[in-house]
Amino acid sequence: MSTLKVVHLNTYDGNGGAGRGCMRLNRALISQGVASRMLVHYKFGSNPEIGTFNTNKIQKSYAAFTIILERILAKRFLKPQMKTPFSFTWFGRSVIHHPDVKNADIIHLHWINHGFLDPKHIAEVAKLNKPVVWTFHDSNAFTGGCHVRYACDHFMHECGNCPLLVKPSDNDISHQIWKQKKQAYEVLDFAIAAPSLWMQQSIAASSLMFGKAVHHIPNTLETDIFKPIAKQQAKKKAGLPTDKFIFLSGFMPSRKDSHKGTQYLLDSMELLKQRSGIDAEKIELVVFGNRGTEGLLDFPFKTSFLGTINNDEQLALHYAAADAFLIPSLEDNLPYTVMESLACGTPVIAFTTGGIPDMVKHEYNGYLATYRSAESFTDGMEWVIKHPQPQLLQKQARDTVMETFSEEVIAKKHIELYQSLLKGKGGADV
Repeated sequence: MSTLKVVHLNTYDGNGGAGRGCMRLNRALISQGVASRMLVHYKFGSNPEIGTFNTNKIQKSYAAFTIILERILAKRFLKPQMKTPFSFTWFGRSVIHHPDVKNADIIHLHWINHGFLDPKHIAEVAKLNKPVVWTFHDSNAFTGGCHVRYACDHFMHECGNCPLLVKPSDNDISHQIWKQKKQAYEVLDFAIAAPSLWMQQSIAASSLMFGKAVHHIPNTLETDIFKPIAKQQAKKKAGLPTDKFIFLSGFMPSRKDSHKGTQYLLDSMELLKQRSGIDAEKIELVVFGNRGTEGLLDFPFKTSFLGTINNDEQLALHYAAADAFLIPSLEDNLPYTVMESLACGTPVIAFTTGGIPDMVKHEYNGYLATYRSAESFTDGMEWVIKHPQPQLLQKQARDTVMETFSEEVIAKKHIELYQSLLKGKGGADV
């Protein structure tokens, strides 16, 4: 019996939810004895265990140039008022000659945009004749470019007449990208890992994914880092008041971030302040995220903006210190902020959307508000503030993660999928 060798391909090393998901799965597989390796298109960090396709400064500079150039060129095609993420297919690179890719038993794709794997180079992977798994961290793989779909159903047929484009038409660039992907997917066979049931259902409705095998396998996280700490102790260590109810939110709010639901958070906070029995002086909002602190919104409660927290231990401390986590996102696959909060024993208030209901169980470990209802979101905040058994809520939050999303559970699900694919290819047991 030989050691199973898996190579994970992602655009970045830990930058964004997909990068973190890739790194976490890599760690989880290694802990289960798999020879797992992560390779990225552009490496920000210095972790020697993460490889890159750029072997010198010139190659890295070129990768950075194409990433930036795509963003510049995109402005010619996308409506300026639309802030929905959209990726084009102008740039790409070959990955099949890298020794780690050539030696792997399984090639596992993750988020591969921003000049990494365009349709042409996705199809090229078929030359290796190896089983391929692709985790869909958002909707881009089965659309004509967008990463967040909202109510658009064009992906169910053939993309075109894209509402995000300046000049939509039957044969606009979204339709051209859709056709490029269709041709690539006819060449490369792959199994899909859908982190959420919502994503699994979306894939099933996609015309591009017809006939592809889809497996519901959630993401994981480091439950030895993201873990509960006694609330009062955590608040003191984080420098937060011990006599206040602390709401935590995981992005730096801006009205421009439409899919983050910022306006609903602001409206819900205003409504909460008006509720009877709510003492505004006893509530504080703490916000972390990757935006600067200029031009931020004014909330009706005392608010602290922490900026980016790059240290996981510090991030986990703030989750553990909070009494509840707020995520007003309008579309999300399986957001890590929710999982991280629950792992730290902190209940979550969220809209009923995307993969969030896979993690948040209504009035068990948090509150699922009616979609796009600030009033319902406020109900959730009031419910958690007045909950008679907060310690029970905290325990149930942690239990949810340990039972369903722990590293051991998720690693074993992936290993079972890998082994089934290898047997299908006629490979030896590993």
